Amino acid sequence: MREVSVIIPTYNCGKYLSCAVESVMRQGVDLEVILIDDASVDGTEEVVSLLQKKANYPIYYIRNARNLGVSASRNLGLDLSKGEYIAWLDADDWWIEGKLKKQLKRLKQTNGVFCYTGRILCLESGEEMGKKISVPEEISFRQLLYTNVIPCSSVLIKAAAAREFPMEHDEVHEDYLTWLRIIKKYGQAYGIDEPLLCSRLTKEGKSRDKRKTWKMTYGVYRYMGIGVARACFYTASHLYHGLMRYVM
Repeated sequence: MREVSVIIPTYNCGKYLSCAVESVMRQGVDLEVILIDDASVDGTEEVVSLLQKKANYPIYYIRNARNLGVSASRNLGLDLSKGEYIAWLDADDWWIEGKLKKQLKRLKQTNGVFCYTGRILCLESGEEMGKKISVPEEISFRQLLYTNVIPCSSVLIKAAAAREFPMEHDEVHEDYLTWLRIIKKYGQAYGIDEPLLCSRLTKEGKSRDKRKTWKMTYGVYRYMGIGVARACFYTASHLYHGLMRYVM
């Protein structure tokens, strides 16, 4: 069994993939990478072949016969994983050296199942924007309802908990829905308030269309069984806090 399985779903992100995978090489823990290609048409397979030759850890490459979406791709990687912990990484993001070591230490200190980190925002080119997004050192289910402070690519989670709550519903924020379900059961998640994740802001990102984001956030609360009035309230809170994080 590996200590960590890093699952990277990718769709036409071949131009970013080397940056993501090479950042995993600098983590210094016992790991494997499971790369799920969601039927890309941009030469991703050739990029992966080159990365496999120089990697200092196993990279398993699976190509979907047709586009299945990010949730199904992540879940496929989860099914194939052998790690005690799961780390999610989007193909257009990358990590700072030592991220996983710090998270493993935090989870062992707290006996927690779920750890996330702060991040720094980057342009599509990879250039840092000088904007760091802080995170609380702990967050409860009730606190998370007001706003999602957990970037998917920052998460390290015990594999058993990840399998208990697989991702679904790509039409909403599938990661936020999963965090709420996990924390509702396990009580809280633990943060490291350091920018250990570099988030690339691309034109294709879900958050770029604010009207769509509003609908997707509202959908998360409805899938959680929250009534219309409270779902509207939490959606407004989510959008307000999200705006404050980016402008402050």
